[in-house]
Amino acid sequence: MKQAFCIPSPAVRPSACPGLLRIVQAKDGGICRIKLPCGRLEAEQAERIARAAQRHANGVIEATNRGNLQIRGIRAGSEDALITELLDAGLGPRSPGADDVRNLMVSPAAGVDTEALVDISPLAAQLLTTLENTPRLHTLSPKFALLLDGGERLAMLEHPHDIWLSALPVEDGIGYAFGLAGCPPVSAGDAPALAVVPQALAHKLVIALLDLFLELATPEQTRMRHLLENHSPADLLQRLQERLGDALLPAGEWRRAPAQGNAHLGVHAQRQPGLVHIGAATVLGRLAAEQLLDLADLARRYGDASIRLTPWQSVLLPNIGEAAADSVIHSLHGLGLLTDASAPLARIIACTGASGCAKGLADTKADALRLAELLPDGSEQPGIHLTGCSRSCAAAHRAPFTLLAVAEGRYDLFARQPLGSGFGQLLGHHLTPDDAAELLASLTATRSFTR
Repeated sequence: MKQAFCIPSPAVRPSACPGLLRIVQAKDGGICRIKLPCGRLEAEQAERIARAAQRHANGVIEATNRGNLQIRGIRAGSEDALITELLDAGLGPRSPGADDVRNLMVSPAAGVDTEALVDISPLAAQLLTTLENTPRLHTLSPKFALLLDGGERLAMLEHPHDIWLSALPVEDGIGYAFGLAGCPPVSAGDAPALAVVPQALAHKLVIALLDLFLELATPEQTRMRHLLENHSPADLLQRLQERLGDALLPAGEWRRAPAQGNAHLGVHAQRQPGLVHIGAATVLGRLAAEQLLDLADLARRYGDASIRLTPWQSVLLPNIGEAAADSVIHSLHGLGLLTDASAPLARIIACTGASGCAKGLADTKADALRLAELLPDGSEQPGIHLTGCSRSCAAAHRAPFTLLAVAEGRYDLFARQPLGSGFGQLLGHHLTPDDAAELLASLTATRSFTR
């Protein structure tokens, strides 16, 4: 569906974050980030993204850690033509000012997950419509993030969100526990939920929280964690209750059931009988345009002509007939994608690095490939994150191990600490990828980890 507003638009505010309407320059060319509603993409849209990347950029497409896509290496002078093609494919916001606020995460398996308590998709669509159609909400930071969790077994629960909602059973049906500047609690030491709201009031709750934030935050306070430095959770909850009446219920010691590890890879049954969804990881978050074209073809031939992107920088093909699963897996392998969690590359995250980012101190992509050659197979092996600088752009959560570049081909190795901050405990300094592989092997030989 073609979108009618003109490009470029004065309504597009400056920011260091790329958007569809705001192409940001990097060392390897422009970056255009396409925010996908609930991470979902029609096959035709995927094809148009791929062809636009071939025509106007270097053909490199990245899967992001929020289930979006971005085109890299956009050539100077091609920006307006690229944006126009993406808008013509129906990939843009309803108005220019709304692009930044389409920052809502759900499970890639929403609506098909066998363990979900509720299909979160209708609420997500309602919230996205409100976000895009409400000008006062367009002043939210491009990084201000929302999470809607339907209780799926395939869920990213480690990414902190400014506002999160998580489904749980209540006396008369389904409610949503909610919290601020964090994640749904899974373990005993996690910050508890603020309260529980009935399902029918979930949309009203989110909008009330957004309005509260905009009313109370100073211009410098762009995230909910900043607001909490001056307003306690109890204070915000009291203000919220004044707007919602007696609708809120105590959350008590509720904990969200842990998500299933590695459920974004391989074949998994859907709640719809006879159907499966199949997940495959990109190699270090990157897709060639040709791979995306082939994925669109697979989605058409075997599924419902749709593709879902995940926060693990992977893709998910839903609504595949059980009988076709082996054929799809074989085709995904042929595309160079990873469906087996035991493969080392399936558990490594790496940012763009020095090859494409001026802030990168090392070629993290090349070093990650070298590291993967040296690591053992095994689905129980820990996740590893290579970052070219301390900004940690490629990972919104703390991986079990982080390799922080300190010079070309050299890294400091950190291990995540349960109650620590930053990357964790420093274990090794100025390591080559070979050094890191050797140290990691000794550390993981007798310990178990979660990704």
